[in-house]
Amino acid sequence: MVMTRRAVLKTFATAAAGAVTGLGAYGYLYERHRVSVTRADLAVAGLPPALAGLRIGMLTDVHRSLWVSHEDVAEATSLLMAEQPDLIVLGGDYVTWGDRRYVAPSADALASLSAPQGVHAILGNHDDDHDMPLALARNGVHILKDARTRLTIRHETIDLVGIRFWTKRQADIAALMRGAAPMTVLLAHDPRRLTEAAALGVPLVLSGHTHGGQVVLPIVGAIAAQKFPVVSGLARQDNTTMFVSRGVGTIYMPVRINCPPEVAVLTLQPA
Repeated sequence: MVMTRRAVLKTFATAAAGAVTGLGAYGYLYERHRVSVTRADLAVAGLPPALAGLRIGMLTDVHRSLWVSHEDVAEATSLLMAEQPDLIVLGGDYVTWGDRRYVAPSADALASLSAPQGVHAILGNHDDDHDMPLALARNGVHILKDARTRLTIRHETIDLVGIRFWTKRQADIAALMRGAAPMTVLLAHDPRRLTEAAALGVPLVLSGHTHGGQVVLPIVGAIAAQKFPVVSGLARQDNTTMFVSRGVGTIYMPVRINCPPEVAVLTLQPA
């Protein structure tokens, strides 16, 4: 039997629709729950020799909601605690669209986190400026809202500078950096702050926000995150190293494809 061009196109369209449906079901039922640990060595310019091997645990973009359960977040925290990092940073977006129903549940799901050098957090664009910080602080998390804190580790000084999502001007970030230690880590929810950090000579930036693209298609890549300098993993600009985490939760659609959730354990090494 000879197939017409129209029949061939219809067959291809049906197959494509089936593939998309299958991928969506997989991303909804399985991959969005498949959190794992990403371990990476970060080459940091000017890192004091005593801090080589320092391990930073990173957990970001929880987005606790109807679609991101307590169990999802608890699994992520358990995996991170099993790694026993020296300090932990939380990268923001603990709920979605500021939904206050999930502020306390999100903070409670993270309550088991602890580290010798503390748990330090910034806020994301989905977090309110009052309730979420208070809920996290009640569980011992140190919140950095356009602020800097100083740690002494192995007799060396590290400054953590945490900025709000809306703090974008280089001059505003520079004001927070004034008087900072040479070894400074910038916690910035949005990885687009790599540009300002590099201009200011910040050695290390840790970010989230992108979800790694959440849906990453073959050849096309992460369509929803192409505006960012890096969607996930490592990047470098001048003497500044950046790591961007894929995070734990989801937004817009409760689906992940070719982009599983993660917690990260980052080991600092001299550049």
